[in-house]
Amino acid sequence: MELADRPDPVPGDGHVVLEVVAAGICGTDLHIADGEYATVTPVTIGHEVSGVVVEVGAGVAQSWLGERVASETYFSTCGECAFCLTGRPNLCPERRSIGTHVDGAFAPRLLVPLANLHPLPEWLDPEAAPLCEPLACVCHSLLEPVPAAEPGADVLVTGPGPVGLLAAQVARALGANVQVRGTPRDERRLAATRELALETSTTDDPPVEADVVIECSGSEAGMAAGLIATRRGGRYVQIGLAGTPVTLPFDLVCFHELRISSGFASTPSSWRRALELVADRRVQLEPLLTDVVRLDEWERAFAATRAGDGIKFVLDPRED
Repeated sequence: MELADRPDPVPGDGHVVLEVVAAGICGTDLHIADGEYATVTPVTIGHEVSGVVVEVGAGVAQSWLGERVASETYFSTCGECAFCLTGRPNLCPERRSIGTHVDGAFAPRLLVPLANLHPLPEWLDPEAAPLCEPLACVCHSLLEPVPAAEPGADVLVTGPGPVGLLAAQVARALGANVQVRGTPRDERRLAATRELALETSTTDDPPVEADVVIECSGSEAGMAAGLIATRRGGRYVQIGLAGTPVTLPFDLVCFHELRISSGFASTPSSWRRALELVADRRVQLEPLLTDVVRLDEWERAFAATRAGDGIKFVLDPRED
């Protein structure tokens, strides 16, 4: 990966161009950098974005100009398959996404379909707003088709990164008793977790059991520990991506009659639920923002993300 010149996007029918204000670095971007997640190259990566509408194409109302928005990650889907017709375009076999199939958000300008746009609350920090995208992914995993946890359930979240802290807040909004577990090297992230009034523990602490385990670390050790920690008859939700094959004690799924679920990306309905949680202030985004970095310092931000030196790093590609 490297910085490169790319042509400025031009909005076609039903599309807009955003001035990118902030673009979050996601674990998926690290997998792309490591060659573990397929992309159609050459492509500008980045899919967690907030921006301002600066150009509109044919068929788009001029009133969108100047609107502060977050964007869904779709660029196109077939619109005709069973998944598209039932509100699950994330599973469309013909889906093309920003940051993997077409140029994404690590650039001053971003081309997206009008249907992707979600206006942001005036009070929301635009540099924290890219976290709306991973929050929508979390809502898809935890709320669709039914909530993963009932009020009063014990929930263990493994991995105190940005997705883990979003998942913990969503589980708490469901009325669950939530604990976030990391490793001793995660102390900085666990300190931020406690500032969100969430209980924490580390892998050096005694083992725990939970009715629901939400695995967000994407590590083999986290997955194995999560399966072991899930109570008999409980539910295990996999959100973190490993990037490579893993070895797990999978017989526990049978022995303990575990229910396993997951979620890929987001759906339009999960975006609506995510933004409702933000608007109601039941999920906080700003405390997860660690640093805003110039685009030409992307390597430093990637390294800090990989090292877990903070929670969420975003790139600001504006020329000033």
